[in-house]
Amino acid sequence: MDQLLWLAQHPDLGAAIGEAKREPDPIARLTEAARLAGYRRDFTQTMRIDRLATEGLRAVCGGDASAPGLRPLRIGLLASHTVDHLVPAIRVAGLHRRLALSVHVAPYGMYRQALLMEDADLTRFEPQLILLALDARDAPLQLPLEASQADVDAAVADRIGELRLLWRRARERYSAQVVQQTIVPVDPSIFGSFEALVPAAPYAVIDRLNTAIRSAAREDGVLLMDLAWEAARGSYGDGLAEPLRWHQAKQLVSPNLAPLYGDQLARIAAANIGLSRKCLVLDLDNTLWGGVIGDDGIDGISLGQGSPSGEAFLAFQRYAALLARRGIILAVCSKNDLSVAEAAFDHPEMALKRSNIAAFVANWDDKAGNLRRIAELLDIGLDSLVFVDDNPAERDIVRRELPEVAVPELPDDVADYPTRVAAAGYFEAVSFTSDDATRGRNYALNAERKAAMSQATDMEGYLRGLEMVLTATPIGAAELARSTQLINKTNQFNLTTRRYSEAEVERIVSAPRAVALAIRLADKFGDNGLISVVLARPDVAFAEDELLIDSWLMSCRVLGRQVEEAVLEVLASAAVAAGYTALIGEYRPTERNGMVAEHYPRLGFVQHPTFTDAASDATFWRYELDATRTSHHFIEIKA
Repeated sequence: MDQLLWLAQHPDLGAAIGEAKREPDPIARLTEAARLAGYRRDFTQTMRIDRLATEGLRAVCGGDASAPGLRPLRIGLLASHTVDHLVPAIRVAGLHRRLALSVHVAPYGMYRQALLMEDADLTRFEPQLILLALDARDAPLQLPLEASQADVDAAVADRIGELRLLWRRARERYSAQVVQQTIVPVDPSIFGSFEALVPAAPYAVIDRLNTAIRSAAREDGVLLMDLAWEAARGSYGDGLAEPLRWHQAKQLVSPNLAPLYGDQLARIAAANIGLSRKCLVLDLDNTLWGGVIGDDGIDGISLGQGSPSGEAFLAFQRYAALLARRGIILAVCSKNDLSVAEAAFDHPEMALKRSNIAAFVANWDDKAGNLRRIAELLDIGLDSLVFVDDNPAERDIVRRELPEVAVPELPDDVADYPTRVAAAGYFEAVSFTSDDATRGRNYALNAERKAAMSQATDMEGYLRGLEMVLTATPIGAAELARSTQLINKTNQFNLTTRRYSEAEVERIVSAPRAVALAIRLADKFGDNGLISVVLARPDVAFAEDELLIDSWLMSCRVLGRQVEEAVLEVLASAAVAAGYTALIGEYRPTERNGMVAEHYPRLGFVQHPTFTDAASDATFWRYELDATRTSHHFIEIKA
């Protein structure tokens, strides 16, 4: 079956791979492999791209080299069926999702032993993410067909208890993020349509088990690779649990579907470390409605009830509106007159409103330049954008000029746009919080703040007029998911760019004498939500009365408002209350965080000697807590 349909077709992918093989430098080959991974590919082409990347990946994952735009990540694959044939596709999908993946496969069927006993190989590997890939034939629930619902519930509860033990051991041993694969039904129905009404029928038992897995995963902070859901939706066609493949090689996923499986896992892994996209940029004419607004006028465009095409455009708008409600930022990039384009949003059938659009750019400039403008306006990277345009020529130009921007290949009929965008997995989520739901509105409000600042003649007066209120709370259960999300996706204002799983953040937060703060900021325009996280802890490299700032990061949308000074004031107060007399700040330079190179000296820290085991490029800075200092900000603090 055709797969990865959202990726563009390469005119001759095989020849491009062959040409790349002649490149002598492994990192250059890896970079080219990552580029080629962005094209539609089958199992054979995927294997060839993996071989092209192998040497470079080994160097990057081993810490001997770095590759621009790729984040190393170690995945432990623990399965009850054969998965070795899927590993190349997982690595290549990782390249497409900006990951340099190293994958360790535990011995076939030994997932219990790997987690409950000492597995030296897995321990040496130090997985950061563990996928538990189980199948329906692995220790099936032994129930007679006449078993009652209570019997089925008890058997399911026992299995869930075992899974929860495995999840807990994975977190305790490795501080790894656990991903649980749901169970794909493999047996044909016994009762036909009556199957679901018989509690112990095979399909009904698996369905009940998957429901319980989803519920337990939500409670335990475990992520799902919902293979059963994807199978039910038809994403894998007949490629899951094929009897011949199973009986010959115990393969749940057939090789020809490895690229799709790899992409499904890679998008979860990427989302877990903050690499999901967060802004959907939309063209207008023939994308959000049929026709050209400048020629046809509001009454002449095709939108809404009354015609199949009008209903299809409306359905796509409703899908975009739902994405906005879950926190995806919406923007417009259109070749149009601004006033004419904005007027179209007064159409009575329009599902999207002008207020849903955080950045609206309509002019006759090239779209690549306008996409840069949108990223700048929203204070996000180009690698946060997904650009949807019905015009294949515009899509091709943007792909060529801005390779960081995701540009899905679209079907001919707009009726299939929502399915195609959803299938691409650009907006894969690993949590959903109240802050996520208001993100799009927050970015729109930030654009209003920028406009107000551009009109201000007195910066001090502008900052006073914002009426800012900063609220700092210790990171607890309510703040854990969102704080982890911010830690993993913030690149620019991030002093160390350490990436932590939710379990690792929880461990730091609960350590004795640690100070972990979640910072929110509100002003007269609205609530900015969670904008900063500080993790500080004692460290054996420093004195007992010195508190090391392990991680300090902040959303770029609040830059220039003196928030750093206010956060330091809160942190200093919390440190004094915990018995510390000094803060130690650490700065680790990266390609993206140069803006905070002078952060600590600017706040009054003085340079501190680097200890022996520190990273070679790290610098340390000391801040005396007993010194009397005057606040230099216009922010009310509620701590």
